[in-house]
Amino acid sequence: MARTPLPAVPRWTVLAAWATVLCTVPSCVWRLALGVGVDVGFTGRLGELYTGPAIAAYVLLLSVGSQAAACLTLGLVRPWGERVPPWVPRLGGRRIPPVAVIVPAAVGATAVTALCAALTLVPGGPLDNPDFPRGTAGLVMDLCYAPMLAWGPLVGILTVAYARRRAAGRSPELAR
Repeated sequence: MARTPLPAVPRWTVLAAWATVLCTVPSCVWRLALGVGVDVGFTGRLGELYTGPAIAAYVLLLSVGSQAAACLTLGLVRPWGERVPPWVPRLGGRRIPPVAVIVPAAVGATAVTALCAALTLVPGGPLDNPDFPRGTAGLVMDLCYAPMLAWGPLVGILTVAYARRRAAGRSPELAR
């Protein structure tokens, strides 16, 4: 059975995928600073709550998780997002069904976009809490989290580009 090669990955999508990874770095650094005890500006009840080993473990897990999720976006532009890597036992070399990538990527893009929008745009939301950082500390926090607003839309754009590229690479034999 002849296989039609997939179209080349456009350079802009590779750059956009790396941008998704970079979108999460400033907030991860900010959270890790909080986790190791740096005063990031929380006051009152939140200032007391956001200290100690429990918060350190939480921000470490959250930072590692968000960075890992962002790195998965690279699969939308790398060969391992189209074929299982050869070193994977029993599955290595098999083509990944596009739906197995597109659905989770679309759900993730929607969830991250909705969460970021809710946190920043909803009046009376968590950012309106008087114990949140204010002044310079608030500005630093805002600057560290602002790139997160681009993460979801970038993943959405990359998901559409991936779906189009995979659809263009279908041969009549594979479509059956």
